Amino acid sequence: MGKVLIVAGFFLAGIGLVLSMGFPLGRLPGDFLFRRESATIFVPLTSSILLSVVLTLVLMVFRR
Repeated sequence: MGKVLIVAGFFLAGIGLVLSMGFPLGRLPGDFLFRRESATIFVPLTSSILLSVVLTLVLMVFRR
């Protein structure tokens, strides 16, 4: 259990480092923003797909 927590900590630190360096997660092409007079709808399609692929690859590596 300790090793899993250490790996999770490094993973979260890596995500924080990437985001602090200016990676535009949430503002990628394919992320849709609809604005009307009284409502704003944000659909992070590309960001969700990218995050899913990255997490799938990371979990595949750690399962072996």
